[in-house]
Amino acid sequence: MSRVVITGAAGMLGQDVARELPDAAALSRADLDVTDAEAVRAAIGPDDTVINCAAWTDVDGAEAEPAAAAAVNEEGARNVAGAAGRVVHVSTDYVFDGTARQPYVESAHTAPIQEYGRTKLAGELAIAAANPDHLIVRSSWLFGAGGPNFVETMLRLGDERDELRVVDDQIGCPTFTGHLAGALAELARGDLRGVLHVAGGGSCSWFGFASAIFERSGAEIRVEPCTTAEFPRPARRPEFSVLASERGAPRLPAWQEGLDAYLGVRA
Repeated sequence: MSRVVITGAAGMLGQDVARELPDAAALSRADLDVTDAEAVRAAIGPDDTVINCAAWTDVDGAEAEPAAAAAVNEEGARNVAGAAGRVVHVSTDYVFDGTARQPYVESAHTAPIQEYGRTKLAGELAIAAANPDHLIVRSSWLFGAGGPNFVETMLRLGDERDELRVVDDQIGCPTFTGHLAGALAELARGDLRGVLHVAGGGSCSWFGFASAIFERSGAEIRVEPCTTAEFPRPARRPEFSVLASERGAPRLPAWQEGLDAYLGVRA
């Protein structure tokens, strides 16, 4: 019997997908470790459609533990794709190097500049090789009620400080997981294959995003822009990773609408 299965269902995105598809088999990491190939084959059948939300998402942590990140993002993705009838897999804008100045479309050249992006790209290639009925959905700068995210970090820091400095030279598309989950549920019911870009409408810098967070939440925090060089992190980030679609992908609401929806859920 054909089912929809959600892997990584306890994660930030997975929780929203499970809410969109209440009849699906929602499997958390505690239910299914995707790095265990035998367990994956036992849990997922050849008639199942899987929405794979299981991922290593700690970008800086992947620099220190690339093998652990690859175990989930590459090997885990291969295991799920090989067991499923159809797989819809969530990937990232960080498969690009950020040197473009026009939005990246699905056919754009990939060139990740950090271990996280390399493991996610390896996962994309592994899925394509393991299952012809695959759809890889790249998204960007996810935030949602089900886990740690940039919005929550800003609000927490805003409670602790009167002034913040936030990077203004990285540009992307903030994407509310509640909106992305609806698109993933729709795509799982379809038959589109290959790669698709689905992200929040519009774009901004982290500084612009932070400014909107405080404005919309009513917090009186002074936010100042800074450069990436002034705020070094273990993993390099692309300067520009705005996503667009040349394949007629589902259009998500503007990122500002996603932020308003998140703040409403959080309240």
